Amino acid sequence: MSTTTATLEQQLAWIAVDWGSSNLRAWGLNEHDQVITQATSDKGMLSLKADEYEAELLRLVGDWLPTTGQTDVLVCGMAGARQGWLEAAYLPVPTRLDQLSQGAVTPTLSGDQLRVYLLPGLSQTRSTATHFDVMRGEETQLAGLVADSPDFTGLACLPGTHAKWATLKAGAVSGFSTYLTGELYQLLANKSVLRHSIGSDKLQDPVCRETFIAAVSEIYAAPETFSSRLFGLRAQDLLDGRLPTGDTRGAVLAARLSGLAIGLELAGACRECPTDKPIMLIGNQTLSQRYTLALNTIGHQAQHMDGDAAVLAGLRLAHQSLKAANC
Repeated sequence: MSTTTATLEQQLAWIAVDWGSSNLRAWGLNEHDQVITQATSDKGMLSLKADEYEAELLRLVGDWLPTTGQTDVLVCGMAGARQGWLEAAYLPVPTRLDQLSQGAVTPTLSGDQLRVYLLPGLSQTRSTATHFDVMRGEETQLAGLVADSPDFTGLACLPGTHAKWATLKAGAVSGFSTYLTGELYQLLANKSVLRHSIGSDKLQDPVCRETFIAAVSEIYAAPETFSSRLFGLRAQDLLDGRLPTGDTRGAVLAARLSGLAIGLELAGACRECPTDKPIMLIGNQTLSQRYTLALNTIGHQAQHMDGDAAVLAGLRLAHQSLKAANC
């Protein structure tokens, strides 16, 4: 989106930022909360020290800023982590998603052009078991879900490297669980003995698709066999003459590994869930389609909300709440 600096100075009302581990995204919004410009950077939390955040933010958005006054910047994600810009302490669940800004912290800045608010994550501690959990960034996507549906009640899943499953009741997170499914897949595919067998996953291929469905069904029915079925992938590659040759062989085995990993996740996250209400998936379309197929396989329906749209809607909601609190 191209917007002249002069026009930006007239229109810019505030800035929304999603600051992750590897990169950050910034959106400039007008007084009607409409995006008028945007920018990205590869300077995520992992490549910055605490005293470098302000300079990187100004480098990215400095041309948007008016010549006088302060501009509010709402930031979600890893900038508020303990090893980030300034720690925004986790809010314990249950937490209303329209009140995230109440836990925001404001880092001390060297300049006076910006007023930065770092949003908190969520934490969970169950006294009856050793079950600790945290999220940082995903809570803002969940807030984006309730921005349009304030009384949303149901189950939401945010697929990814560390998939989050959150139970929402009337716009509040009452509990959540994290599954290392994406990271587990990458470790098994690239660092374990399975690396000799796993190729590039091609779920659009009919054979890979059917292999994925079968693996989800198998492991959902018997999750205790997960480790055994993993080694069976390697043995299948060595012994099964029915497997295709070439790249398709590795793709089929990759689809099976993906189905086993996601199916195991669903066995933990969905076992007690009713099947008469769709599960809300928040994330990119490709991964959400994979989860939709897996959920359909075990009898659940799914709806989808784009992850980028969700985080921006959540930041809008936080900014509106902040403005209302400061009136």
